[in-house]
Amino acid sequence: MPEDYEVRVAADPDDLKAYYAVRHEVFVVEQQVPADLEYDAHDADAVHVLATGPHGALGAGRLLLGEDGTGILGRLAVTGASRGLGIGVALVRAIEDEARRHGLSAVELHAQTHAVGFYERLGYTSFGAEYEEAGIPHLSMRRVL
Repeated sequence: MPEDYEVRVAADPDDLKAYYAVRHEVFVVEQQVPADLEYDAHDADAVHVLATGPHGALGAGRLLLGEDGTGILGRLAVTGASRGLGIGVALVRAIEDEARRHGLSAVELHAQTHAVGFYERLGYTSFGAEYEEAGIPHLSMRRVL
């Protein structure tokens, strides 16, 4: 993992621009998710987390604050050049820390099926049947904090 990177809540317009650029690169360009599905009304109220290094953004993710004590981790994306460096783990842990800071007791997510093993290694358990979102197979997963 690069030693000179930072994971933080996106705090200003430049952070948000970088955050959305990562999502666009990974989901819209790489995975061909239609932009109108990638960006939604939840973005306005989400906690946005950004990973950056000396040359720009490395990854992004968001937390939706549930009223039932459960947060929703979503839109987790790491740029192709930054994969395999631990950035995804750092983003998940930062989002979990934000969930705790907001008094939430669990985090749920919709994992693309190819990423289920990644989330299992971080303590998430799948539940329910496989389903499609944006034409990509997913499983719901949960971790009690």
